[in-house]
Amino acid sequence: MAGGIGSRFWPYSRTKKPKQFLDILGTGQTLLQRAIERYRKICPIENIFIVSNEEYGSLILEQIPDIKPDQVLLEPLRRNTAPCIAYANQRIAMINPDAVVIVAPSDHLIADEEEFSRVVREGIDFVKSRDALLTLGIMPSRPETGYGYIQVSGQHNINDIKGLGHVKTFTEKPNLDLAKIFVESGDFFWNSGIFIWTLDSITRAFEKYLPDIQSLFSDGAELYGTAEEAPFISHVYEACNKISIDYGIMEKADNVFVLCSDFGWSDLGTWGSLYDHLPHDESENGLGSGQAITFGSNRNVIHTSKNKLTVVQGLDDYIIVDTDDVLMICRKQDEQQIRQIVDEVKSRGGEKFI
Repeated sequence: MAGGIGSRFWPYSRTKKPKQFLDILGTGQTLLQRAIERYRKICPIENIFIVSNEEYGSLILEQIPDIKPDQVLLEPLRRNTAPCIAYANQRIAMINPDAVVIVAPSDHLIADEEEFSRVVREGIDFVKSRDALLTLGIMPSRPETGYGYIQVSGQHNINDIKGLGHVKTFTEKPNLDLAKIFVESGDFFWNSGIFIWTLDSITRAFEKYLPDIQSLFSDGAELYGTAEEAPFISHVYEACNKISIDYGIMEKADNVFVLCSDFGWSDLGTWGSLYDHLPHDESENGLGSGQAITFGSNRNVIHTSKNKLTVVQGLDDYIIVDTDDVLMICRKQDEQQIRQIVDEVKSRGGEKFI
């Protein structure tokens, strides 16, 4: 899934080129390129579909030159993750109705890719012989308020798979006090948003919990892979409600399992989450691209243009992002307001900065 706009990474992430298409970690690869390389170790490139907004089609083919245009599924409108997955299901069904499917965001960080591959293969082995919807849970390292949580019911070992349990509840982003309780209980894990299931299992779940969406996408089954697919999909998305797979299916189904593990995951959803993965100076400032000199400044995120020197004096725990046309200075503790800041900039006639 590569259709988000990454507004919490504004002003570096923009509508025309959101964070999944940026080298936000300074590794020489964009987040999308890193994701493709990660999954190529699990399945061949011809088995990978990228679902994104239609305005990013050419950008995807430019960044992933060995993927075919037919593997890039373009959405005319943003309708959240359930329609995105329903669309991909139909295209996968054309090729292999018995497929096992991995659904994953394109803009996450996986530090231990060897362990990640092992966990995914373990998950594949679990779902391929049963009607199960599996999500990957992450062992929490702190009471994080920016992530959703999954509560595991009962034992954490099923079929001799360590860390595998039945899901009891999904919880949206909690406040700090509740997050502390979650972590201390030992029964809650971060929701990675990575899913594994058979095509048959997820199709049955759509038919039961989101029949309207299932019907919209399946009614034109004979049009997929033809010249009529694009106009059909345009019509479907006009009629389709915005809904996430979590809310639409995962929170309602009774056959949801979680495989809990720790492979160095981060959703890289905010500047604060990026901080831990940046190189740090002696004052614990996280330094992205560009050059920075700090005086009496500590624990800041500083991300600037490559050819610009930034000097910071007397600031602690701030986010400082400087692009060619926008400078943003924001307290780290207030970074959840960045989306509102973006909305305010837009409302004041600043669309060109969005």
